[in-house]
Amino acid sequence: MMDWLQVVRGEAPLVVSFPHTGTDIPADIEGRLVSPWLARKDADWWIERLYDFAPALGATTVRTAISRTVIDVNRDPSGASLYPGQATTELCPTTTFDGEPLYREGQAPDAAEIARRRAAWFDPYHAALQAELKRLLERHHRVVLYEAHSIRSHVPRLFEGELPNFNIGTNSGRSCDVTLTAAVEEACDASGFSRVTDGRFKGGWTTRRYGRPDDGVHAIQMELACRGYMDEPAGPPTPQTWPTPYDPDRAEYMRGALSHVLKACLDFTRP
Repeated sequence: MMDWLQVVRGEAPLVVSFPHTGTDIPADIEGRLVSPWLARKDADWWIERLYDFAPALGATTVRTAISRTVIDVNRDPSGASLYPGQATTELCPTTTFDGEPLYREGQAPDAAEIARRRAAWFDPYHAALQAELKRLLERHHRVVLYEAHSIRSHVPRLFEGELPNFNIGTNSGRSCDVTLTAAVEEACDASGFSRVTDGRFKGGWTTRRYGRPDDGVHAIQMELACRGYMDEPAGPPTPQTWPTPYDPDRAEYMRGALSHVLKACLDFTRP
């Protein structure tokens, strides 16, 4: 297995994908960036630690250590926008979520470099996901692919106001059975945290690509507002204020809620 691609195999019919927790940036790319901090600002901070109980439930986890600034494995490889008409970032992002340029002038990747990055990191990540889904479908009549994400609670360029704690994405009901959606919603609502389904975030390319309920794969994305498990700065983030360290005590209640969410996914898979 490639050192940047981390797959932990379980036998339960659940795959948890971590596409945006990586912070590794090859030196030849990092040298062209405006700021190493800007390049890592939009990572899904501490999500792999927040869900580190998943293997104990029997889940398979798939994670890339490569930063989304290098290549975003949750974007359409064709370059088509997931949210036409709304602000978003590209397959190989050139700006942060706040619109700040990531590359020095003239240093952004061209089409040939984007293709090389796709071959090096995007394609192997999705090959691993496909292999794990196929393996589990051979043992179970249906499998849940759970996309684990997070984002700052306030990103004015992407959405107005404060994001709910739980943001469930099902591609407007197309990526999974309504019974799974309802079960995840119930687990979220029981926690007391705020929740929305198919709001600003309806699921990225992975949810939309693999969510094929008729073929036995039910994909659902969970975008967490960071304030539910970590401290967020009162104003715009700076290198001095973001990210805040992982605090197990601060995160414990959210971990409990997420445990109920993943157990609801597993309950759904039972015949």
